[in-house]
Amino acid sequence: MSAGPPAHATVLVVEDDPGMSRFLRDCLADAGHRVSLAQDGQAALQELGRRHVDLLILDLGLPDLDGMALIQTIREWEASPLILVVSARGQDSDKVAALRAGADDYLAKPFSLQELLARVEARLRRLTRAGEEPVMISASLRLDLAASQVVRDGVPVRLTPMEQGVLRELLRHRGRVRTHREILAAVWGPAFTAEHTYVRTIVQRLRLKLEADPAHPRWLTTVPGVGYLWQDSLTVEAEGQPPR
Repeated sequence: MSAGPPAHATVLVVEDDPGMSRFLRDCLADAGHRVSLAQDGQAALQELGRRHVDLLILDLGLPDLDGMALIQTIREWEASPLILVVSARGQDSDKVAALRAGADDYLAKPFSLQELLARVEARLRRLTRAGEEPVMISASLRLDLAASQVVRDGVPVRLTPMEQGVLRELLRHRGRVRTHREILAAVWGPAFTAEHTYVRTIVQRLRLKLEADPAHPRWLTTVPGVGYLWQDSLTVEAEGQPPR
């Protein structure tokens, strides 16, 4: 059974509109979360440097930094927090660009309070999923998702929470095709099964991080018109076996 969302998750809202910022703070605080505010990108980076944040809610139209650049800066720095973009930019190209930069979800303004809270709870619920995950190895990879540790050719690889989720789902069913809808339901939740862009973008990001040649992937294979599968050429690391 999946764990519920953290009762007191730490949320950072990055929004330059004072009215919207206060609205988000009050709604999230009423839902039981600890909320801090930042009005621009530099303030957000300072806040992230001072404390652990579970979820970042980010408006792209900031006065000092473009929101896309801020996402990229954060992802170069660390794989967490989860990043939920809330923006008046509603084009599919904006969503794809944000996901490629490292965002985990995208909500176009205007949005309802119910939808915002549902997305926040869905993201945090999947962040706190617990369970035993075997360590899987190959000649070049060591995947320890229970410990959020991935190593490629001896070099640690940082994966975002959603990247870990998609990878975990494919590894659990390695050697078998998983459809877009199955991956979305498992990682994002049943309400997101039409968001095929999410899966495509995360798989592209995983290939860049894990594949020697992302254009000709060895591990993450596309099944046209259906979905993806992880080629089953990994072995489960025996207990006590030294890491590669």
